[in-house]
Amino acid sequence: MASQVVRCGLIQCSNPVNDESKPVKVIQQAMLDKHVSYIEEAGKKGVQVLCLQEIFNGPYFCPGQDKRWYAAAETVPGPTTEFMQGLARKYNMAIVVPLYEEAMRGVYYNTAAVIDADGTYLGKYRKQHIPQTSGFWEKFFFKPGDGGYPVFQTRYAKVGVYICYDRHFPEGARALGLNGAEIVFNPSATVAGLSQYLWKLEQPAHAVANGYYVGAINRVGTEAPWNIGSFYGTSYFVNPRGQFLAEGSEDKDELVVADLDLSMIDEVRKTWQFFRDRRPEAYGDLVKY
Repeated sequence: MASQVVRCGLIQCSNPVNDESKPVKVIQQAMLDKHVSYIEEAGKKGVQVLCLQEIFNGPYFCPGQDKRWYAAAETVPGPTTEFMQGLARKYNMAIVVPLYEEAMRGVYYNTAAVIDADGTYLGKYRKQHIPQTSGFWEKFFFKPGDGGYPVFQTRYAKVGVYICYDRHFPEGARALGLNGAEIVFNPSATVAGLSQYLWKLEQPAHAVANGYYVGAINRVGTEAPWNIGSFYGTSYFVNPRGQFLAEGSEDKDELVVADLDLSMIDEVRKTWQFFRDRRPEAYGDLVKY
C-alpha cells in the first residue's frame, strides 16, 4: 500500500508573563504572541496538522479558585478562533486550538476548536472528564463536555481530540477509534508528580488498542502564584504500534514534528484485529455503574 504521510506538529510552551497580578487579557495576548512564532515555524517546516496545548493562550489557572479567570473565556468560534483561521489559511495547515469557552453567561467549557487547512472552522470538542482535587479545581471553571467524541475530516487526516484528564479513561479513546480517528491529539497541562509515569504508558496503549496515531502535548515551566510544580513537557507522537516517533524535552519551549504514515493504520489493523474481535454485546455492564 502506498504511504500516506502527514507531517504533524505539537507546540509545548511556557507562560512568558508568569505574573498573575497582570490583567487577564495582557497575559492572554502574551501567550498568543509567543505561540504565533512557533506556528509560523511550523508553517515554514511544512507541518500539515498542528496542535497546541490545553488552554493555550493562558496560564493553567485551575490550581486556584479565583473568579477573575472567568474573564479569560470566549465564544468558540470567536476572536481567537478567527485569528487562527487566518494562520491556517496562510500556511495551508489544519490547527487544533484549545481554548476556555464561554457557551453562555456562567457556563464554561474546556474546549478545543478544529480548523481546516483552508481556514474553515470544522467544529469543537469539549473536555468530558473534569477533575476536582487539590491543585486541580477544574469543576470550579468547567462544565463537563456535552458533545461526545467527534472526529473531524481535515484536508490531511481524520482528527480526534481528547483533553488532559480524558486520557485516563479508555472509553473515550475507544469511541474516537470507532468514530474513525486516524490521529488523536491530547493537549494537556500536567505537572511532575504521582501520575508522571502514566504519561508514557496510557497514551501509547490507547494507540495500540485502537490502531491510530497519538500526539500528546504538555506545557513546560512553572506558573506563579500557584507553584504546584513544573510542567514537564515531553510532548510526543506515537504510532499505532505504540512506538515513539518524536519527543520534546522536559523544560524547553519547542515545536515537536513527526511524519505520520497513515497507511500504517491499515497495516496494523490487519495484524491486530481488535476492532473485529470486539464484543460490544458483552459490555453492557460497563454503563450500569
